[in-house]
Amino acid sequence: MKRRNDNDRPKPSAYDKALGLLARREQSRRELKRKLGQGGYEPDEATAALDRLGEQRYQDDERFAGMLVRNRAGQGYGPVRIRMELKTHGVDDATIRELLEDADTDWLASAAGQLRKRYGGKPAADHAERAKRAQFLLRRGFSAATVRNVTHAEVDDADDD
Repeated sequence: MKRRNDNDRPKPSAYDKALGLLARREQSRRELKRKLGQGGYEPDEATAALDRLGEQRYQDDERFAGMLVRNRAGQGYGPVRIRMELKTHGVDDATIRELLEDADTDWLASAAGQLRKRYGGKPAADHAERAKRAQFLLRRGFSAATVRNVTHAEVDDADDD
């Protein structure tokens, strides 16, 4: 009995491929365009497919961005990290600002929760331990002001909430 391999099947259209990717999870237009390009689709065909998906509201960058903000905030990431991730997906600054303001997230409580989860309820033993905890929160994307407030450690002001 002869087995079929993947080469026997015709390649799906760029539209079908992108629709299949969107069926798994929300994705940004930039992300889909990159994946279609890696899949060997011509740029014109990919753009037409993405335009059609956008018109049908199957792909929506604003919906994608809102989902990403909710997910990342729920995972304990701070606004600086979320902003940077949204930028990599091609979301504009005004939309990012609006989504973060509408997120209804208490960033201070989130940062404190991440510290408790990582280090337990015991306070930092010394300055070095406070600095270690501050670095942890900065890597998770919390602003220097939030980190200072939660850890009482001195950190460089990079970007405030």
